[in-house]
Amino acid sequence: MKILNIFFTLFGVVTVIFFLFQVLPGDPARMMMDQNESEEQLKIINKKYGFDLPVTKQYMYYLNDLSLFSFHSKIESDFNFLKENKYKYRKIFETKRGYFILKLPYLRESYQRRGVKVSSIILNTFPNTIVLAVSSILIAILFGLLFGIFSALNKDSFLDHFIQFISTLGMSVPSFFSAIIFAWIFGFLLSDYTGLNMTGSLYELDDYGNKYNLKIKNLILPSIVLGIRPIAVISMMMRNSMVEVLKKNYVITAYAKGLSTFQVVYRHCIKNSFNPVVTALSGWFASLLAGSVFVEYIFGWNGLGREIVNALNNLDIPVVIGAVLTVSFSFILINIFVDEIYKILDPRIK
Repeated sequence: MKILNIFFTLFGVVTVIFFLFQVLPGDPARMMMDQNESEEQLKIINKKYGFDLPVTKQYMYYLNDLSLFSFHSKIESDFNFLKENKYKYRKIFETKRGYFILKLPYLRESYQRRGVKVSSIILNTFPNTIVLAVSSILIAILFGLLFGIFSALNKDSFLDHFIQFISTLGMSVPSFFSAIIFAWIFGFLLSDYTGLNMTGSLYELDDYGNKYNLKIKNLILPSIVLGIRPIAVISMMMRNSMVEVLKKNYVITAYAKGLSTFQVVYRHCIKNSFNPVVTALSGWFASLLAGSVFVEYIFGWNGLGREIVNALNNLDIPVVIGAVLTVSFSFILINIFVDEIYKILDPRIK
């Protein structure tokens, strides 16, 4: 059942994005030509990439490339990728008209970077996005849980109201605005003290251009900015959940036995308050993968989000579809993983 859900979700994503680009203004062929445009060259590009075909036929060809099982005609030359060795495949059987094959999904090649596969672009950039998302969610878990616990233990106090105010503010401010403010303050105005840069990626070329060096400090600002909103959400959810748990009889009994506040919170409250937080974490971690687009672009982080922005600017449709499919698939896997975590935290769900 889960496999069918994955299939139909990804099918819906591909369909929506593909036809969305068909109705949007702009011509990918002309974008590929840049300043060297001529009618003859445009015809060659339109024929090579199938832009001159009906939209429904282009769509079917694309689904054929993405599917694990596909059919390829012996007559059709424009899309016979078997001869061009663009598929990693194995023949199942052959007919008079063509071949049925088992293959890895083919995301095609970038329109702007000739000869570069979309899968290669994703493999080069998606790990950086994962690193950024993981570091952001770890920051969010650490500070969100601490703020939520302190807020619940000091319910209706000044500290509680202050944390709720900061959390509300954190949820209200868009990530791209926070990114600009943080880059300007800590990467420009206070750069002599912080040692941080306004832009930079995880790996950067040295001054001689010989090799890439790891730059952990470039991770600090974008991960903090990306973690602000989930910190706010986790803090408020942990606070509300823990306020309810603190009223339970077993917590009152634990206090009556003489256990310290730390022991009560650690042994009895955190685990029982964590289910709603796990729900928020699953959604927010997946959202961080998708929502890192503008943060990566502002900080110059070489991730999948930055690739999406560049691809949209250049109408590089295969890169956009491939990137969105990758994020969608990650979202599905995260939800499946969280379902299993629920069962561990609350055996009643089984």
